[in-house]
Order: sequence, then C-alpha cells, then structure tokens
Amino acid sequence: MTFLYFKALHIIFVVTWFAGLFYMPRLFVYVVESAALPESGQTVLRNQLLLMQRRLWYGITWPSAVITLIMGLSTWYNYGATPGWLIWKLCLVAGLYVYHGLTHLIFRQQQTGNLRYSSNQMRIWNEIATIFLFGIVFLVVLKDTLSLLWGLLGLAIFILLLLFSIRFYRTLRLKKQQKRK
Repeated sequence: MTFLYFKALHIIFVVTWFAGLFYMPRLFVYVVESAALPESGQTVLRNQLLLMQRRLWYGITWPSAVITLIMGLSTWYNYGATPGWLIWKLCLVAGLYVYHGLTHLIFRQQQTGNLRYSSNQMRIWNEIATIFLFGIVFLVVLKDTLSLLWGLLGLAIFILLLLFSIRFYRTLRLKKQQKRK
C-alpha cells in the first residue's frame, strides 16, 4: 500500500516539475525579447521576468525535481526487478536531469544579464522537455509492447514536426513584423 502512495506522489511531482520545465524556457524567451524594447520599459519588464524566473525555479521547479527523484527512487526500490522498459525510462530521466541542469545554467546566466542565446534558440530549448515527456510517458504506458525501433522512429518524426513548427512560427512572426513597418 505504501508503494502506491510513493507512486502517486511521484506522479504529482513529475507534473509540477514539468510545469516548471515548460514555463522556464518561455520566460527565457521573454527576457531575451525584452532586450529589444526601449530602455524605459525594458528595465521594469526584465526585472519582473527575472523575479518570476527565481520564484518559479526555486519555489516550484527545483523542489519538484528533488521530490520526484526521491519518490521515483522509492517507487523503484519497492518495484522489485527492473524490466527492460524501466531501464530505458531511467536513461531518459537521467537525460531530463541533464536538461534540468543545463536549464539552470541558462537561468543563472540570465539572472546576471548574460543573454547568450536568441529567442528562437530558447524556443527550441523549450521543446526539449516535451520530447523527454513523450518518450517517458510512452515507455511507462506501453512498457514492453513498445518496440524500441518504432518508438525511436516516432520520436524522430515528432522532433522534426516540432522543429518545422518552430520554423513556421518564426516565419509568421517575421512577416507580421514586416507588415507593421
């Protein structure tokens, strides 16, 4: 019975962790784009966005990542044997923690005013968490019925669709900006 409580808490904190991982790169985009504003509005907006980043990152995302790890390890410990699908899931989860760490580096850079990446690069960064989410959920739900080859092929197609969507959105934004001028 305790196993099910750990599992439920694990799922809840995975959801809150992903909420932070989805929203933080959007805030990265907004901070980068605020640099193009006139100086009068830029400082106020950027300060507000940086405050939102700090609250999201330290108040929701980091605690959720830690609790997800603790509850996940507890669930894994109570699971017993480690099936093949779970090994692949753990590999994806390890990759997600690397993504989290790299997102933390970008967060720290932006907090100090170091804007190294364009808004388009940050939009692409935003989609990486989505790729991890799809891979992990499909592995958990389909388990051994998921052929690794088909899963990788589907993931590759999904990534291509995301990249196409980002490029298409960028083209629309540029056309809209040109019409304003």
